[in-house]
Amino acid sequence: MSDGLVDLLSILAATLRLATPLVLAALGGLFSERSGVIDIGLEGKMLGSAFAAASVAAVTQSAWLGLAAGIACSTALALLHAYAAVTQRGNQVVTGMALNILVAGLAPVLATAWFGQDGGTPNLPPDARFAALTLPGTAALSDVPVLGAIYVRLLGGYNGFVYGAALAIPLTTLALRSSRFGLRLRAVGENPQAVETAGISVASLRYRALLLTGFFCGLAGAYLSIAAGAGFTRNMTAGRGYLALAALIFGRWQPVPTALACLLFAFADAVETRLQGTPLPLVGVVPVELISTIPYLLTVMLLAGLVGTARAPRMLGVPYGRDR
Repeated sequence: MSDGLVDLLSILAATLRLATPLVLAALGGLFSERSGVIDIGLEGKMLGSAFAAASVAAVTQSAWLGLAAGIACSTALALLHAYAAVTQRGNQVVTGMALNILVAGLAPVLATAWFGQDGGTPNLPPDARFAALTLPGTAALSDVPVLGAIYVRLLGGYNGFVYGAALAIPLTTLALRSSRFGLRLRAVGENPQAVETAGISVASLRYRALLLTGFFCGLAGAYLSIAAGAGFTRNMTAGRGYLALAALIFGRWQPVPTALACLLFAFADAVETRLQGTPLPLVGVVPVELISTIPYLLTVMLLAGLVGTARAPRMLGVPYGRDR
């Protein structure tokens, strides 16, 4: 097998791994935003989940208990966001940013107080993390030229989060397009007055949407700390929540285009990692700091060209109450 094919498969496999937290967070944000609630707080929910999952996994040595703690923490943050944005009808952008700032400051402080690790948790042993799964037939196909490499290197070798994120895309599409809950959710983001006239609680629908956001962000954060990583570090989400929100806009608030946008951002991230330390023709070795900006520059350029054409849910960011 040629070196070029090996490099290509390595980049594509890295793309799938890097896209997993983006896809999970973006699908979670999709429920919130289709209900009419702007969710800048995706970053904070992911970071809170990553901290809770790693902390509980470090204490209990159980990856499953860590996952449950991450989802519970993210869900609690989603409920806090819902109370501020839906019940109290606060500014949704401000409440989301407040959530991000709260978690970004509180998580390292608690980690230092509990573990003495300067803002992080201890490195997790293998038993406290989710390991990669081995697909059936891996040993038999590993020596088959090309097809074996694709099966083993590109389709296999991931943990369950990667496959779960892939499965979540069609499930989310079906839920939004075909289920009663999905139809009502889309309606409340466009015309909440009509929904309430039909005898359906707008607040209840938005709370349920934010709970789903908390669940998906819980999976995304736990993936970072107890699956892809081996513990929690300060600001380990590194802006992925904002990239997920950008993918939502780029994907026009639709599940499949949003997931494709996540893959595009992850591909740029994988290429950026591959280019670090690699000399380029006529240029030489590009500084790491410049290469690290590739995913974010791509995000800015795409959104700059799309912001005037993407149609958001009509009532996105508008608080709703009986007196409005």
